[in-house]
Amino acid sequence: MSTDPLTEILSLARWAPSGDNTQPWSFERRGPLDVAIHCRDTRDHVVYDLRGHASQVSYGALLETMAIAATAHQLRPQVTRAGSEQAPVFEVRFEADPALVRSPLIDVIEKRSVQRRPLSRQALTPEHKRALETAVGPGYTLQWLEGPARAGAARLMYRNARVRLTMPEAFTVHRDIIDWDNVRSKDKVPAGALGVDAMTVKLMRWGMHSWERMRKMNALLGTWAPRLQMDLLPGLACAAHYVLRAPRPPQGIDDYVDAGRAVQRLWLTLTSLGLAMQPELTPLIFSAYLRDGVRFTNDSAVAAEAEALSRELGAVLGGEIERAVYMGRLGYGAASKSRSIRKDLQDLMR
Repeated sequence: MSTDPLTEILSLARWAPSGDNTQPWSFERRGPLDVAIHCRDTRDHVVYDLRGHASQVSYGALLETMAIAATAHQLRPQVTRAGSEQAPVFEVRFEADPALVRSPLIDVIEKRSVQRRPLSRQALTPEHKRALETAVGPGYTLQWLEGPARAGAARLMYRNARVRLTMPEAFTVHRDIIDWDNVRSKDKVPAGALGVDAMTVKLMRWGMHSWERMRKMNALLGTWAPRLQMDLLPGLACAAHYVLRAPRPPQGIDDYVDAGRAVQRLWLTLTSLGLAMQPELTPLIFSAYLRDGVRFTNDSAVAAEAEALSRELGAVLGGEIERAVYMGRLGYGAASKSRSIRKDLQDLMR
C-alpha cells in the first residue's frame, strides 16, 4: 500500500456506497493533502434520482468515509462545496489533528456491502440497537419495524416491487446496471447479488433484451417470482426494518449530503457488529415524488399503484414521512459472496 496519506484515504473512500454502484464522482489532486471531488448526479437517466437526492446521499457517504479513513493519519477534512447542484465540486483539505484516534470503522470499509438474501430473524440486542442509534449522530433517529411491523414492511416492499418491475421508465435503469457475467463487478451489480435463483436470473436476462419483451413476459408470467425472492421473503427473514429520520425535512443538497454521512456511519457500524443490510429506498422516493408533484411515469396504472403504496407507507411508518431519508432491512448473517466492488483508484483520478 502507498505511504502517501491522501492516496490511502482515497483508496478507502472509493468504497463508499452509491446507487446501483454508479460511483458518480472523480478525484482531482490539488496538493499533498488537497483534493477536489467532481460529482454529477444521475437525474437525467435514473428514475430513482430525478432531483439528484439519491446521488447527494452517496456524496455524503463518500465524505464520511474519507473522514473515517483520515483518522488513521490524524487528519481532519475541511470541506467546501462549489459548482452547481447537479454537478457539485467538493473541495477537501486535510489538516493535522493530533487528538484524533484511529476509527475502528476503517476495518470494515471494504467489507460493507448489500445483502439481498434472507438473514437471521434473531432480534437485535439492546446493546446493538443503542450502538446504531448513537452512530447516526445528533438529531437523527431510527425507527425499528419489528414483530408484526416487520411483516407489514415486507408486504409493502413486495407490492412496491411490482411498481419497479412494471414501470417503463425503470426498465433501462435495471437493464444497464446488472452485470450478468461476473461474481464481482467494478461498476455494476452482479446478477448473483440480486437474491434470486438461477432460473429467475435466466428469465430476467432474456426479458431485459427489450421493454416489449419484458412487458410480454410480465403479462404472461407475472412478477411474483422475483418479488417473492427479492422482497417478500427477505423482508420477513431479517431482524428488523428501519427508518432513518433527519432532524428536519431535508431542503436541499447540503441536507441530503449530511443524511448520507449518517447513513454511512450506520452502515459501517452495523457491519462491525456482524449485521448485514439491504436498502429499501424506492417507497420513500416515490412517496416524495407524489408529495412534491414530480411526474415520474407516464403509465397511469403504475402511478395509481404508487399512490396507494404511498398511503400504505404512511400507515407502516406512522407519520413524519417528510423527515425519513433512508430505509432498509438488517439482520445477523454473512455478507454476499457475489457483490459490487469498485473501480480502481487510477480510473477515478482526473
